[in-house]
Amino acid sequence: MKIRSFVRLEWKQFSRSSYFQKGLAIKILLAFGALYFLAMAVFVGVAVIFGLEEAFPEKDPFKVLNNYLIYYVLGDLAFRYFLQQLPVMNIKPLLILPIKRSAVVRFLLFKTNLSFFNILPMFFFVPIAGVLLFKSYDVIGTLVWLLSFICIGFSINYANFLINKTKVYFFIILGLVATLLALNFYGIIDIASYFGTAFYAIYTDLYWILIPMILLYLLFKINYNFIFKQFYIDGAIVEKASDVKSYNLSFLDRFGKLSIFLKNDVKMILRNARPKQVLLTSFFFLFYGLIFYTQDMYSEIPVILAFASMFITGGFLLTFGQLVPSWDSEYYKLMMSQNIPYRQYLESKLYLMIFATLISTILSLPYLYFGWDIYAMILAGGLFNIGLNTFITLYGGALNRVPVELNQKAKAFSNTNGFSPAQLLISLPKIFGPMLLFYIPYKLISFDAGLIVLGLSGVVGLLLKNVFLNKIEKVYQKGKYKTIAAFDEKK
Repeated sequence: MKIRSFVRLEWKQFSRSSYFQKGLAIKILLAFGALYFLAMAVFVGVAVIFGLEEAFPEKDPFKVLNNYLIYYVLGDLAFRYFLQQLPVMNIKPLLILPIKRSAVVRFLLFKTNLSFFNILPMFFFVPIAGVLLFKSYDVIGTLVWLLSFICIGFSINYANFLINKTKVYFFIILGLVATLLALNFYGIIDIASYFGTAFYAIYTDLYWILIPMILLYLLFKINYNFIFKQFYIDGAIVEKASDVKSYNLSFLDRFGKLSIFLKNDVKMILRNARPKQVLLTSFFFLFYGLIFYTQDMYSEIPVILAFASMFITGGFLLTFGQLVPSWDSEYYKLMMSQNIPYRQYLESKLYLMIFATLISTILSLPYLYFGWDIYAMILAGGLFNIGLNTFITLYGGALNRVPVELNQKAKAFSNTNGFSPAQLLISLPKIFGPMLLFYIPYKLISFDAGLIVLGLSGVVGLLLKNVFLNKIEKVYQKGKYKTIAAFDEKK
């Protein structure tokens, strides 16, 4: 079966899917976003040699550039691991057809090369090569150097495929990177100059191009063999049975009927990849304040500090909460068939977000190092999150009808059909609400007045809990069957 046949099948699957017919606005936005990043890559690629020439007039800017390219390689690897969406191919129907497994595997690996993350580096390195040729650098050496980094880019692509699919290669590559950084940190080797010399050698001694080419070939073969060995119904296609851990969550029984939902959410978070990823991401939100509280220029703009305080305590709220009720999409139809009261369902999500926000507020105690005013702002932001942001987030969830695969980590540009202008509008009060509530009394009265109003807004929200929940429940009830149909739809 030729490549064009696979391409035709993929196009038919894509064009006939519901995704192709929806989300035109987000597709246009993503297209403009891609063009923006490509334009920026071209701009930086053209400007970098001139910039280095001006910054280091006594040095060869091309040699200086090569010294920093190892950090580009490591950053690209990390960037792809967290953001690159790996290609998916439905191979089950192909297993009963007279098609060679090798052809399918090669096409799947070919699909990985078409990623935006592989195209973007070319828009960076090709302009660099053009500038070098403009400045009369050796033509053959420049082209060979360019080819070597194209090979390195595709090698990073295949390395990312391995570390996403297997824990063994993940720890091998992580160990190599950690070893390099440790050797550099303790001054044993200077990885910048070491790899800079190696990269520049590709330009001066052309035979060194063999190293990135061999690396690319080896990584391709490792990926090929890895996929080929599991290309069976009883291979990687079928989910392997594993022991399910039991958790003693009897302490949640005190919440009465809500305990059923709370236990279900806790178990879901502990047992599945996507919720674990969200939990880890929400933990990193705690360090958000270090970006602002350590900079003198932000200390003169308290409204920006109010914005940061909301993010410090609202990590779980913003990451987990925005995907309610999508977390339950795999069994949502079953839940709704049990005549479960929406009020209890929503209240359990509310308590979970409140509890997580309280934990984040406690964990943010080290920010006392920056003074009582800073921590008081964090407390006020935490109250706003508990009393208002939780309800805004729950309301926004009624507009979110994109199913979530619990054991599939989120990547960039996945679930883009979940975007809607309404959701964008809902996110505005979550971001700018605390800033306005703090800024107006701060500007008219004092800093303390801004903190009090921000904190009291959360208290008022809690007092109006029943009113807010009743309104939100009606919204969920109204869209109940649309949500069930959306979660049940196959992409």
